[in-house]
Amino acid sequence: MFWLLTLPIRLALLPFKLALYLVLAVLAIPFAILLLPFFLFRLFLKMAVGLLVLPFVLIVAFAWLLIAALAVGAVLLVPLLPFAFLALCVWAVVKIAARPAIV
Repeated sequence: MFWLLTLPIRLALLPFKLALYLVLAVLAIPFAILLLPFFLFRLFLKMAVGLLVLPFVLIVAFAWLLIAALAVGAVLLVPLLPFAFLALCVWAVVKIAARPAIV
């Protein structure tokens, strides 16, 4: 809320601030030109390291996805084991009680 009280002062100082920013931008251009090769070298190094590390990251990510899929499968299938055992028992009883095939 305080900035509303100082709004007229801010608006009056706006041309001076713009001029100051313009002067600072013009003064910063030579430094930016001097530092540009270093920034480009840094970008090149980051890209090179990223390309070297990317296959290992993908392998580890795939392994973790496989582990997660196995864990989810186990979580979903373990509660169904008693029903599978019951179905196996019913199948065994029916198989034993069935008449033998005529040869």
